[in-house]
Amino acid sequence: MLTPLAYGLAVVLDLLVVFIGLRFFFQPRAAAAGYGVPAKENGDSAYLTIKGLRDLVSGLLGLALLAFSDADAAAWFMLVIALTPLGDTVIVLRNGGTRAVAFGIHLATAVAVLVSAALLFAA
Repeated sequence: MLTPLAYGLAVVLDLLVVFIGLRFFFQPRAAAAGYGVPAKENGDSAYLTIKGLRDLVSGLLGLALLAFSDADAAAWFMLVIALTPLGDTVIVLRNGGTRAVAFGIHLATAVAVLVSAALLFAA
């Protein structure tokens, strides 16, 4: 019974990260604002592209591990990748973003990813 929940949560989280990555390619200014650090009108195109690529690749790697590996490999990935939203929390706070976005989106995401890792380790 735990296995469908473990895999389901991991799949949902990975798909969300893929969506966020694609959003940075197709709606970069809106995606940056949603991230918590709005992009400047006359620049930041590299930041937007790098952020999109990072998220897209992270989500696809997570999905590949779920599809072609075992629960332990996916769990280790989720444990390590939790550093990304934890780092995003700090980035938002250091760059004028709100605490609501930093903690309500990024820290909450880190916690969800850690829960996913724990469930996968238990699967």
